[in-house]
Amino acid sequence: MSCVIAIIGHGQCTPDEASLANDVGRLVAMRGATLICGGLGGVMEAACRGAQMEGGFTVGVLPGNDRRAANQWVSLPIASGTGQARNMAVVRSADAVIAVGGAYGTLSEIAFALDSGIPVVGIDTWSLIREGLEPGGIVTAASPEEAVDTAFRLVDERSTTR
Repeated sequence: MSCVIAIIGHGQCTPDEASLANDVGRLVAMRGATLICGGLGGVMEAACRGAQMEGGFTVGVLPGNDRRAANQWVSLPIASGTGQARNMAVVRSADAVIAVGGAYGTLSEIAFALDSGIPVVGIDTWSLIREGLEPGGIVTAASPEEAVDTAFRLVDERSTTR
């Protein structure tokens, strides 16, 4: 089975976030991995576009019941009908998660991933602090290349320790 990388972020992103997500999607596809996301606009659309431009395969787990709501770059739209609960399916279907920017939905996906032991790499995303200390969990990256390289390294490390 090939590697699955979730790319998460807000449905309404800045041009800089869209550029980062596009590059992350492109690099994920170049590594032969399947990209999974929420299937809508913003970061999700930009990541899918980047992956498709490299011949990659993209999966969009949609919150509603209509597969046609997926952005045009989704290869396989899945109409979950579960609203925001689809966030759990997105990240738990992945070997690693890359967060680009993001709002509260992205934060919930980060929490689901970390709770499941799925590595999370972030570019300009949330920082988690508990009791005044940063507990870790989200590995920060300064560029799309670093994010993708780190995600694949963490997947490899995780698979050798299982």
